[in-house]
Amino acid sequence: MTETILLDRPSVTVSDFRCTAVPGDPPFAERYHCHSVSYVRKGSFGCHSRGRFFELVAGSVLVGHPGDEYVCTHDHVCGDECLSFFLDPELVEAIGARPEIWQVGAMPPLPELMVLGELAQAAADGKSDVSLEEVGQIFASRFVDLVAGRSPKAAQATSRDRRRAVETALWIDAHSEREIDLEGAAGQAGISPFHFLRLFSGVLGVTPHQYLVRSRLRHAARLLADEERSITDIAYDVGFGDLSNFVRTFHRAAGVPPLKFRQASRGKRKIFQERLTLN
Repeated sequence: MTETILLDRPSVTVSDFRCTAVPGDPPFAERYHCHSVSYVRKGSFGCHSRGRFFELVAGSVLVGHPGDEYVCTHDHVCGDECLSFFLDPELVEAIGARPEIWQVGAMPPLPELMVLGELAQAAADGKSDVSLEEVGQIFASRFVDLVAGRSPKAAQATSRDRRRAVETALWIDAHSEREIDLEGAAGQAGISPFHFLRLFSGVLGVTPHQYLVRSRLRHAARLLADEERSITDIAYDVGFGDLSNFVRTFHRAAGVPPLKFRQASRGKRKIFQERLTLN
């Protein structure tokens, strides 16, 4: 089993697990050290937990409860991959789950969780402007809703809450060249990250990280149109830590790469006309 830590935040740690066990390998007991939800991205395995046995396949979710012992088996298809979210106790309390919800052991492939699992994988691969931290909290909250049999409800925002969301959005936009994570933005608003994520998304229709990325794109578009700085300098100046990520994200948003966008801003309208014709 190999583990790659993809994200380490106070509320959520995300790891990529890849197991190469084969039939005949002796199983051994392990113990959950915190609340966790693990999305099975590929392969299959079995799991003994709390006196029950589960067969997990791609799309299933392994659920961890602190202190519980579990044993994984590999009697069928060899090899599996999981994207695992380890949750801080304060986040679990904020989500509002009863203790028994975290003792279900596993969840079958459910569309409500599978689509979020794939969104999480896209975020892990840098192909989504939702952050891995955000989708981890959304994934855990949706799991709790499903087990509890409740429908997700939009946060009811007061005038004060709306002001918080708007003021924090303006702060994010003014400092978008910085590294801003969910905890930092929530601290600016003065509320917990989980409640801030729900509030911000409910009031403004985008997650904080989506707004951060789009602010960076907006600033980049202005600089590409107005200034002669290199595309690399602009990418780093607006907050992108990786040039290829900037080019990919800008292309996805604008429909053309940064260089062609700059050329179009200089009067080469044919670039956008060709794009519209292709679409």
